[in-house]
Amino acid sequence: MAPTDHDHVVPVWIYVAVLIALLVLLVLTLVTAFFDLDARFHSAHLNMGVAVFIAMCKAFLIILFFMHVKYSSRVVWAFAGAAFVWLGILMTLTLTDYITRPQAPTVAVSPYVPAPAEAPGPR
Repeated sequence: MAPTDHDHVVPVWIYVAVLIALLVLLVLTLVTAFFDLDARFHSAHLNMGVAVFIAMCKAFLIILFFMHVKYSSRVVWAFAGAAFVWLGILMTLTLTDYITRPQAPTVAVSPYVPAPAEAPGPR
């Protein structure tokens, strides 16, 4: 089958560059997971926001290059954009539910379990 005007051959260096970018974003995700940004910047959900932003960047790279949306027609762009908008709506609704819930206590104490007795120590 002869190539037509619609076929596009992607050079290997683009795939390598996208792979390196995805690996850098993976390392960035791991680095931010070990830092408590919420306590440092006095925010409630900064860690989660940064993680979601990095995940969206990785998804955007994968959709553009590995799914060949970048070189597709405008109809494919429209459907991919609609899918991204729908994903954004779902993430917004999910995260607003998560953010508006009260924080769980750090130590759960049941009223049905008696408090532990003091251990006898040296006097």
